[in-house]
Amino acid sequence: MNPVTFSRRDVLLMLASAAFLPAVASAASALPGDSFYRLNPRLTDQDGHPFELASLQGGPVLVSMFYSSCEMVCPVLFETIKQTVRSLPAAMGDRIRILMVTFDPERDTVAVLKETAQKHGCDKQWTLVRGSDANVRQIAAALGVQYRRLSSGEFNHSASVLLLDAQGRIAMRSGSLGAVDPLLVSALRQAS
Repeated sequence: MNPVTFSRRDVLLMLASAAFLPAVASAASALPGDSFYRLNPRLTDQDGHPFELASLQGGPVLVSMFYSSCEMVCPVLFETIKQTVRSLPAAMGDRIRILMVTFDPERDTVAVLKETAQKHGCDKQWTLVRGSDANVRQIAAALGVQYRRLSSGEFNHSASVLLLDAQGRIAMRSGSLGAVDPLLVSALRQAS
């Protein structure tokens, strides 16, 4: 399977078209045109509850994509995010929300997401979500994350941590894994 890539124009068109979905029309009208929160994919969190991206509005959010059976990069993503949040003063760190979106909804059931959250020590700041393949592709395109399933069932994927501002705009992208990115910490301090 070839990875799907979208141009910036394609992503902006998808974001713009999401504004016309009836379920988010009123919330979307208050958001900037390039807000990630204009997307309205059907998602479910690790507790089995429906989850709306727009519920994250109002503060800084760290977002990344993963899959639970990954044994190399994805555990490092979780640890990098935890280290980054811990590097901030407690009052700032407590305000940050973390969104992790699986690109393996076939295997990452609600129960698997719950187990993954527990395994990585994710607290109430963390939300792990799953959606249909189409919804996950839409999210990946908006975030600039590329992935493809291999014949083994595993995935090749890009790995980054994105900072969304209070309005859901991408404020920063960090590709630093395994260590705290000082530029990301600086951006978080400004956003908090």
